[in-house]
Amino acid sequence: MWLLNKMLSMLVKTGQLIVTDHDGSVHSYGPGSDDPIRIRLTDPKASNHIARYPQVGAGEAYMWGWLEVEPPHDIRDLVLFATANGKGNDEKHFKAKGPLRKFAAKAAARIDSYNNQRAARRNAEHTYNLTRRLYELFLDEDRQYTMAYYRDPDISLEQAQLDKKAHIAAKLCLNAETSSGMKLLDIGCGWGGLALYLHKHYDVDVLGVALAPDQIQFCQERAAELGVSDRVKFELMDYRDVEGQFDRITSVGLLEHVGTPQYPAFFEHTNRLLKSDGVMFSHCCGRAGPPGMTDAWTRKYIFPGGYIPALSELVIESEKAGWEVTDVESMRFHYSHTLEEWYRRTQMHRDEIVDLYDEKFYRMWEFYLCGAEQAFRNGGMVNWQLQYVKDRSALPMTRDYMVEESARLRASDTAPDWHLARQAAE
Repeated sequence: MWLLNKMLSMLVKTGQLIVTDHDGSVHSYGPGSDDPIRIRLTDPKASNHIARYPQVGAGEAYMWGWLEVEPPHDIRDLVLFATANGKGNDEKHFKAKGPLRKFAAKAAARIDSYNNQRAARRNAEHTYNLTRRLYELFLDEDRQYTMAYYRDPDISLEQAQLDKKAHIAAKLCLNAETSSGMKLLDIGCGWGGLALYLHKHYDVDVLGVALAPDQIQFCQERAAELGVSDRVKFELMDYRDVEGQFDRITSVGLLEHVGTPQYPAFFEHTNRLLKSDGVMFSHCCGRAGPPGMTDAWTRKYIFPGGYIPALSELVIESEKAGWEVTDVESMRFHYSHTLEEWYRRTQMHRDEIVDLYDEKFYRMWEFYLCGAEQAFRNGGMVNWQLQYVKDRSALPMTRDYMVEESARLRASDTAPDWHLARQAAE
């Protein structure tokens, strides 16, 4: 317990954390609080496992039942409490300790990010081929598994995701009167929501590609139900195998899975695919600071091969491939609100998720969502939205068209109700 005691004594500067070790000994950290967070360590190995590499150890201890958070608090309260206390010190308390461990962590992260086509397919299947029902239980009605756009923190997740699609569509510089028949490529198309949205509003032909078989099957089923399979096609395909020419290219939540070693290939290939007067748009999680590495727990359990890029990495590599960056937006707190709602909906369906998988999986999913939320609320994560062109004359002089078009799109749609809202109310 001495190593964890040392770490927590340095970490907790506000509030109060009370830890009951496996032997019944009680340890208190922080100046005090009317509402202290209390945790219990149930295994003799728990404290050392957490202290040696907290980003991995804390998540695993919670998954394995070695760490219990006592009511009325939960794991989200603990994670937000710890990271709020560590805010502003580059999260040094949570990273690998010692030069050898730090070197090993960096080397492993670098190796994991080398996503050739075989690795990319394997990683996509790990992440996205979970049961459809799981995603239905916590995502919005359109199954958008990326940041929602909270113009108002009090709006519904469904409204925020609809507003996100309007925000993205506006940056593509399409025109409802003149864009009919244009060809659009959606790389990493998810469950098809953006592709179907763009076809609905602009009558464009869309090819969506992704590497998770069940995602693509679901997309194809959606297109068939809407009677647009001839115009909105989805293929199980690596973006590196796509051929042809497109008027627009989108990638939403894709670059996190590409890996820095593959950035040159990504920007070079998409440059070949886009027409000379076209526009490419990318939305991804990002670092507000310099390049770094993805923590080992996330790479191991949630997004193998994943890496969240710094803006400098995206801009430098795109410039080398001949792109001109024409617009950059930093989306700071939107994802924290999104993840908070995903966490709430996950907790609401705890029993069903445990039945689908098991208690360990459910705890892993909880820790993933609240850990990601803290990164966007207390840490250094943001979302980047970047717009690229090959010819600077492809866009209007000012950004007014984005504001006007997003407003028009928002006015033209009504957000659906969450079909599980009745259960939520109960």
